[in-house]
Amino acid sequence: MRSTAIDRRTFLTLAGAALLAPDAEAASAEEALFLGARRGSAGFEAAVIDETGRDRLVLPLEARGHSFAIDRAGGRAVAFARAPGRFAVAFPLDGKAEPVAIAAEAGRHFYGHGLFTSDGRLMLATENDYEAARGVTGIYDAGGGFRRIGEFATGGIEPHEALLMPDGKTLCAANGGIQTHPDYERVKLNLATMEPSLAYLDIASGEIVEQVRLAKALHQVSIRHMAIDAFGHVWFGCQHQGDPTERPALVGRHRRGREIEMFTGPEAVLRALDNYVGSVAVDASGTVVATSSPHGGVVAFWDAATGRSLGMRQLADGCGVAGSGKARLIATSGRGAIVETGPEGDGRDLVAPGPATPAWDNHLRRI
Repeated sequence: MRSTAIDRRTFLTLAGAALLAPDAEAASAEEALFLGARRGSAGFEAAVIDETGRDRLVLPLEARGHSFAIDRAGGRAVAFARAPGRFAVAFPLDGKAEPVAIAAEAGRHFYGHGLFTSDGRLMLATENDYEAARGVTGIYDAGGGFRRIGEFATGGIEPHEALLMPDGKTLCAANGGIQTHPDYERVKLNLATMEPSLAYLDIASGEIVEQVRLAKALHQVSIRHMAIDAFGHVWFGCQHQGDPTERPALVGRHRRGREIEMFTGPEAVLRALDNYVGSVAVDASGTVVATSSPHGGVVAFWDAATGRSLGMRQLADGCGVAGSGKARLIATSGRGAIVETGPEGDGRDLVAPGPATPAWDNHLRRI
């Protein structure tokens, strides 16, 4: 068995020594900043950038990163390793203190996503209890060195992304349904019996208060990433694990107490997504939803109120996307591009791809 554990002292030495101070020109309270994982000339890193694509903070990572938990009020974040990952690192967004390494519990690995509770006291991370083939949410004391203090089950396999609902009391977990085990790297072990779902859990008790599943015909459509729109509804993007010649709907919306709604959009949009949605975000108004596909090289846009397709923009290997101004978003690509985009026109390029530009990973989060 290949060990995926990270030496805690080595990681802290690496991260602490190479944490760069933010730009001397301090960000204003109104300025939008974004956080993403990438591969630069010196290796894997997490980076805070501004709306022009300029670096404000760079933190080296031991291995490939995925996404983040962000405590905006507390000015800190946690970067997670790409699944199956055994490390995470908490760090201040102003770069003025040492990062804190977080090791996965024995028998668990991270799925690359997490969140803070509204009061900032707890950090919750999606995890795999791989011997029992069940998904859990790890609970960490954010004020006590990120010590793991418990967990609760998510009611399915592979809880990938999780979001805090607007009530501040409920967590929504996307159970992707794919069974994996670190001994087998990223091999998918149960494609014939997948059962993806959305599970809503009471944070105080860990009780599942509502759970909805995709139709049986879509059981191989793995729910992966989510965003909450201005109306409090959960939008999600999927990755099809079945016959690649099939073209099932990949974008859905859920309103509490109702069935899941799936949206295909025009045939050209469905075809362009190429059976893979890599990230989901809403613009600042919460009325425009963006779903990216690095496989298809597009970002597709949707009207949050109606589910109507608002078109798409080409972006080669584009995956990271986050809301910027009204009806505008910032998107990043694995080829190094950073663009401003949206349903109204193509927007503008902020950073052009090139041999010296960092290759961005799957997610971009607005701070």
